[in-house]
Amino acid sequence: MAKSVEYYYGTGRRKTASARVFITPGKGEMVVNGKPMGEYFGTAGLRIIAKQPLAAVGAEGQFDCMVTVKGSGPSGQAGAIVHGLARALVDYAEKNELPESEYRGKLRAEGHMTRDSRRVERKKPGLRGARRRRQFSKR
Repeated sequence: MAKSVEYYYGTGRRKTASARVFITPGKGEMVVNGKPMGEYFGTAGLRIIAKQPLAAVGAEGQFDCMVTVKGSGPSGQAGAIVHGLARALVDYAEKNELPESEYRGKLRAEGHMTRDSRRVERKKPGLRGARRRRQFSKR
């Protein structure tokens, strides 16, 4: 009979991206939408951003992460993964009865627990974009 693996879950959001993050103790492998993270995110900067919560608590290489992310673009998706990963780490800390400040305090200090609520401003009538106007001509 197969051994039951316990997952810890966190949902993260950024712009219009939504990420579901499942972590389990492991070797540090990260899979995003069925692909290895290095293959999913083309730039090294986005890979570093997505792993920030693990670095903040010193847990790099201790958890395997399975992520499902949709919506927005690569930057928004990386931000959503950060938020979801931070929440999953706090879920792990709570279920394993680690001290409150062990994970939550460090992640909050780094700003990973707060949902970044900024969104694209809507286009206004009579303008080219949200704020861009036509060039003014005096003569």
